[in-house]
Amino acid sequence: MQHFYDGQIRRYVTQMIRLLSNFTYKDGKGALVKVPVMYGDITRQVGHIMRDNSENKIPSAPRISVYISGLQLDRDRVSDSTFVSKVHLRERTYDSAGQEYLNTQGKNVTVERLMPTPYTLEMTADIWSTNTDQKLQIMEQILMMFNPSLEIQTTDNYVDWTSLSVVELENVNFSSRSIPVGTESEIDVSQLGLKTPIYISPPTKVKKLGVITNIVMSIFDESRGTIDLGESMPELKAYSDGGAESPTTDLEEDSKVKRKDTASVKVTTYNNLDVLVMGNVAKLIYKGKIGGVTWNQYVEAMPGVFRSGLSQLQLSRTGRTTSINGSVAIDSTDDRNLIINWDTDTFPTDKIIAGSTGNRSKIDYIIDPTTFNPTVQKTAGTRFLLLGDVGSTSNTDGPDAWKNADNTDFVASVNDIVEWDGTKWSILFDASANNDIIYQTNLNTGIQYKWTGEEWVLSFEGEYRNGTWHLLF
Repeated sequence: MQHFYDGQIRRYVTQMIRLLSNFTYKDGKGALVKVPVMYGDITRQVGHIMRDNSENKIPSAPRISVYISGLQLDRDRVSDSTFVSKVHLRERTYDSAGQEYLNTQGKNVTVERLMPTPYTLEMTADIWSTNTDQKLQIMEQILMMFNPSLEIQTTDNYVDWTSLSVVELENVNFSSRSIPVGTESEIDVSQLGLKTPIYISPPTKVKKLGVITNIVMSIFDESRGTIDLGESMPELKAYSDGGAESPTTDLEEDSKVKRKDTASVKVTTYNNLDVLVMGNVAKLIYKGKIGGVTWNQYVEAMPGVFRSGLSQLQLSRTGRTTSINGSVAIDSTDDRNLIINWDTDTFPTDKIIAGSTGNRSKIDYIIDPTTFNPTVQKTAGTRFLLLGDVGSTSNTDGPDAWKNADNTDFVASVNDIVEWDGTKWSILFDASANNDIIYQTNLNTGIQYKWTGEEWVLSFEGEYRNGTWHLLF
């Protein structure tokens, strides 16, 4: 077993000494003198030091000494040793720079308290006095407190369930001397027998607080089987050994979470919030209203501590095994906006497309060829993503702005990527003949786009349903 010592019995002894401290007596001159209290079971070495290594020095009086006289297991108070009590705590944030607690949520922990072992602690208090009047003054002040017991507290720890106990006065021995006293002048010692029930606790477990923030409820399709109480899947599949029949999850193209073996799935998060991501700004969507809930309201309702510039927004998309991440901060002027500093290393990789002027993975402009005149940007190596058709094979004379240097017509279709090489136009990406998913970034705006096989869409910007985004504290 790993070494563990928390000084638990020592704290009870300390409280006993404090209980008997600060009592006074009135001397012959009428002055109040405080009675010192010490732990009685001192070592021989300490005793010699206190007596200045001399047998001729007599201990001073009055004095109170406290020491342990007995410790027994209290079987009447023994409880279930396997019991574990859990306490969930939320602390306030501590500012180490300003050395103060802030009005924001700090650490969240779960404390698991194991069942302590009960004991009965017996202690003796010796009251040394030089005369009877002195002894009566001291004892009268002490004895009046036990009616019939006195409560003590060993710690001020909120989660310590053994901190409170009581002290009972078991017996009183008024004098250690025999009657008649005779000519001897021994110091008179009175004894108080004290008893207190105590607990000795094993170490507690402190864990980070875990809070359920996402619940997935599965609604099964009756055509696939019937639901029986106690079954975790349709009855017809409950005993299937096939791995394909096991429940799995996936993300659909519209970013919804879908359970493959169910008819429908409902995902519940805090207020079922969606997120709209546009550029480097994210807004919460509540009941169809963009910005209906502020980010300050969201982070206050969630476990964990939001750290501006360090907390991350993570987005999940179909076809990607990793999330798109970015560090975030709440806009100080409008807390409906979450400002995102994207980690570009988590973006999908742009496809390198070969061209006559070189191989590149970026486009320069996205234009509508019916309204855009490329003459100004008509430099060698410039690439355009077309939002419409250029010319037609049926035309006898196409648009002059899109003619080649030899005055021949150029024909391209919507969604194609074209390039001017200095003398003629060429199609680098033929959308009608390419069904593979690729990514391209517009250098003019810095926005990345995805070719789905049918159209160009924003690669990750847009609306994210609850369950497809996560704010990592």
